Amino acid sequence: MANKTLITAIFLFLFLPGFSQSKLGNVACVYVTSPNLDSSVALYEKIGFPKIASSTIPVPWAQVTDGSLLIMMREDTVQYLGLTYYATDIEKAVTQLEKDGIQFTQKPKKTDTIKRYYFKSPDGLNIMLASNVGAFKQPTGTTMLNMNPIALQSEDKYPNKECGAFGEFCHPVTDLNKSIEYWKKLGFEVTTQMAAPYPWAVLSDGLMLIGLHQTKNFSYPAVTYFGLNTDKRVQQLKQKGIKNIRQFIGNNNVVLTTWEGLHFFLFSYGM
Repeated sequence: MANKTLITAIFLFLFLPGFSQSKLGNVACVYVTSPNLDSSVALYEKIGFPKIASSTIPVPWAQVTDGSLLIMMREDTVQYLGLTYYATDIEKAVTQLEKDGIQFTQKPKKTDTIKRYYFKSPDGLNIMLASNVGAFKQPTGTTMLNMNPIALQSEDKYPNKECGAFGEFCHPVTDLNKSIEYWKKLGFEVTTQMAAPYPWAVLSDGLMLIGLHQTKNFSYPAVTYFGLNTDKRVQQLKQKGIKNIRQFIGNNNVVLTTWEGLHFFLFSYGM
């Protein structure tokens, strides 16, 4: 996936007009469980994601963000990773999704304080809708979708100095066109679509950027960041004690795996 042609194409997928709202909710985040919340928070702070909120109710949880991407972590020994939306009017969102043919694999009990609805994409990505009882807020920082191309050439203007600019939360798909039609039901629109080096597309609903890649180059969801001089930033991360970084398809591109299992692609781009 990470050859120069693809990286340049994603870099050029460009700056479409912003979306006003999302069909799924008001706040979008990557959601991951951790058996040791404090250790996870400490690691994310080293890669540019300071903690902005935490609590022990109903279970220990924390939110970290670089201003562009929100990551929600819950302390749990059961491994889970997926896309989560928080909605102020969750019943309205659920009703519309069911009308559009979306089937939930798990629904909340009437007695649940936080209403959670679970489902999966055709390619197995976990998706959850949850009631926004915590008044969580959507990050409004710059992403690859709306960042000025000139700013992308200046490392000091990167939203995340350690990782770069957020480009997509991606996962491999079996059939790109079928996957695109499914994500359109969820309120996403294609921002770019390419056939080389394999079929892939980036979609957005205004809150999250989703990458769909019809490839066998990787088999897991991954948070993707782009920037210049990735090798230099990787060395700085290693100096901070970050481990589990390895080269990933092409020069100066790496995959960083957090110890609870979330993958970060750190890609170099070029014009």
